[in-house]
Amino acid sequence: MCGIIGIIGTGDVTPLLVDGLKRLEYRGYDSAGLAVLNDGAIARRRAEGKLVNLERLVTEQPLPGTLGIGHTRWATHGAPTEANAHPHTDGRVVLVHNGIIENYQALRRELAGAGRRFETETDTEVVVHLVSRELDAGTSARDAVFAALKRLEGAFALAILIAGEEDLMIGARRGSPLAVGYGDGEMYLGSDALAMAHLTRRICYLEEGDWAAVTRAGVEVFDAEGRPADREVKLTATSGAMTGKGNYPHFMLKEIYEQPAVMGDTLHATLNPWNRVITLPELPFDPARLSRITIVACGTAFYAGLVARYWLEQLLGMPVEADIASEFRYRNLPLPPGGLALFVSQSGETADTLAALRYARARGQHVVSVVNVPDSTIARESDLVLQTKAGPEIGVASTKAFTTQLTVLACLAIGLAKARGALTRDREEALCQALTEVPARANEVLVHDERLADLAREVAEARDVLYLGRGTGFPIALEGALKLKEISYIHAEGYAAGEMKHGPIALIDETVPVIVVAPSDALFDKTASNMQEVIARGGRVIFLSDRAGIERLGDMAAASIELPTLDPFVAPILYAIPVQLLAYHVAVIKGTDVDQPRNLAKSVTVE
Repeated sequence: MCGIIGIIGTGDVTPLLVDGLKRLEYRGYDSAGLAVLNDGAIARRRAEGKLVNLERLVTEQPLPGTLGIGHTRWATHGAPTEANAHPHTDGRVVLVHNGIIENYQALRRELAGAGRRFETETDTEVVVHLVSRELDAGTSARDAVFAALKRLEGAFALAILIAGEEDLMIGARRGSPLAVGYGDGEMYLGSDALAMAHLTRRICYLEEGDWAAVTRAGVEVFDAEGRPADREVKLTATSGAMTGKGNYPHFMLKEIYEQPAVMGDTLHATLNPWNRVITLPELPFDPARLSRITIVACGTAFYAGLVARYWLEQLLGMPVEADIASEFRYRNLPLPPGGLALFVSQSGETADTLAALRYARARGQHVVSVVNVPDSTIARESDLVLQTKAGPEIGVASTKAFTTQLTVLACLAIGLAKARGALTRDREEALCQALTEVPARANEVLVHDERLADLAREVAEARDVLYLGRGTGFPIALEGALKLKEISYIHAEGYAAGEMKHGPIALIDETVPVIVVAPSDALFDKTASNMQEVIARGGRVIFLSDRAGIERLGDMAAASIELPTLDPFVAPILYAIPVQLLAYHVAVIKGTDVDQPRNLAKSVTVE
């Protein structure tokens, strides 16, 4: 999930490389580095920690050059130190890498046995020495890289420079994304369109196994067998403007407050508020003939998939399975041909989700994706893309991407149920009306921000926090716990409320805050009973419910937050917001890095 940027141009590339890395810091921020060719020789700067450290270094020690590569790292092999930071070089070859070389240990032993000297703990350095060894044998630069690529096993995206080759930059990808950008007398490499958005909108996406020889005049693309390949050049919709925080102290808070607007934008793509109808794009399958739906995702996107499972089963009356992408493809799950496989990913580059997509496609599934980046790899490999309109999400902890995913999935559930004849017109109108009201009701939820900031003071003192919910409230409990863990580093767990008495209730005492997600739905009485069990054992309950729920149980809770009364179908979209705000304020009190929490990255492009 590291970020790569490369530029071959006519002017000083260092400021442009730094700007590109700022756009890629969501992919990792353990360390960062740059390398340029200056009069044919390799010059390099690297720094441990956030990109600001590298930026300071290149200001103090300028790095002039018209050809360069940059990297921001999320550590896999080797600690996040300056020594392990990219780019890696032996003085002749310099490169940056995203991914994991799975056979690096065998290659390292081979190369060390041949007298090659290693200076880092990383898997990446073996690629440097493989290319360099080929060059020492008299192989041309292009052929040396191609020969090295054939020795590699695993997932990678690479950008490579070679000393003395002042009009050549080589990129390669297998399993990790890489794109080529076209400029005016300049060419670029980047992990995604966002990395190059300040430079160009003309993008060519390398396909699996491709490698590319980039010069100032253009690019030659070759497939995994070394044969010339044509790849379509597209105009990307990604904006070149850097996203700012405005008047907000953190991107995460800004993105929480953007949710009413982006949910509205997302709804407008499929929902007509005047006649209360969902209109899906042309489907690559017949909904009436579906016998199975499989939802696959990771992290927060998986919790969106869990909510969708409830929605689809209730509205369509058919079995739906939701699975974690990192487990899905290793279960050897039989998938009868003709099923629907639904993949959810903010970035559209999540490695585990992409691998699961390919597994499903190989077994004859119809592939539909819900992504925020329409020109991402997952989007390009899908039969149908349902785009969330969240816009750039910079905070690592997902907020507006999650609620727009829920918005899209709700529309999909309604649209499929209608297509299967499983939904009456009256019910369709009622659900569409409820969705239409969500953006305005989300604004009402944000009014509780100050109250949630007050409650955060108590939660910030806790060692353990529990979240409880039933039905569609259960995934929101899971998501609330994940948010708190991600950015405050407090241990938190989400549970189906009915499971408390099967073990977790042993954790309850007066030091454990318990956040209960309980809209007034068909399961409210069951949740109320579980909440009373917690209170009877001294647990301090923060109760999230609507007016009817609070009138019944609010006096029993240590604190209550009243949320708008709406059709329970849309409740999980609204109830996501207070758990986001609570986690945010706890993290601020704890003094953690809210937007870039330790050990995490926004886009997980390694397995």
